[in-house]
Amino acid sequence: MQLETAIKFRCLTLSLVFATLVACGSSSVTKSDDPGDIHLQLGVRYLSMNKLELAKENLLLSLNNNSSNAQAHNALAFLYEKLNQNDLAKQHYETAIDLAPEDLGVQNNLGRFLCDQGQLETGMTLLAKASSNPLNDRQWMALTNAGRCQISLGQKPLAENYFKQALQLDNTYAPALSEMQKIAYQNGDFWAAKGYLQRYLGVAAHTAETLWLAAQSERALGNRELAREYKNLLLEKFPLSNEAKKMAMLKEF
Repeated sequence: MQLETAIKFRCLTLSLVFATLVACGSSSVTKSDDPGDIHLQLGVRYLSMNKLELAKENLLLSLNNNSSNAQAHNALAFLYEKLNQNDLAKQHYETAIDLAPEDLGVQNNLGRFLCDQGQLETGMTLLAKASSNPLNDRQWMALTNAGRCQISLGQKPLAENYFKQALQLDNTYAPALSEMQKIAYQNGDFWAAKGYLQRYLGVAAHTAETLWLAAQSERALGNRELAREYKNLLLEKFPLSNEAKKMAMLKEF
């Protein structure tokens, strides 16, 4: 169940973690006349547009030009992860970390991937390195991923500390805000859960889980009408979600 919780936000994470492919720490893609670099830049651009076939074509061309390009392996691993081809994703992430063991973006992506795959201790080791390095210019991402890994390890207090650190660095980072909404709800602090949701909605759209937690929090606060609004929105926007199924089973709401 803990692993399921860690994976739950995988789609949201993948849509945001794209930025760490070439912009985390000291590694970055810059203008170049080298064909391998050009194809890497194109591949990453197509990834950002979710044009996965074109992204794959260009990233493979980049590796054909230079098989030792850690960033191309990192980006290709991320692409395979989006395609649910996890064996290939792991292969390219591991090649990237072998080629660039101190690259903070690679550490973050591989650590997150390993935690999602249940290799929690190994993943956490990488995330701890990436999240504690002050040179990491996307430190809040690694901190949030570390927090999720700690949840899977059954260490909720440590996880909460990681999420709070992430929000100290970027108080608008949606994944950390949604995690804190959930933790506040689980702790029975429904006003805090409401506050984290309001901050989350300032930067991101509802998910099935944020609506479920919002409905339950408002119900606990005695705001029945607002709770029903969240319930109806959940059933309307995410009718096939597990949260909608749970909501439909509740007789009193």
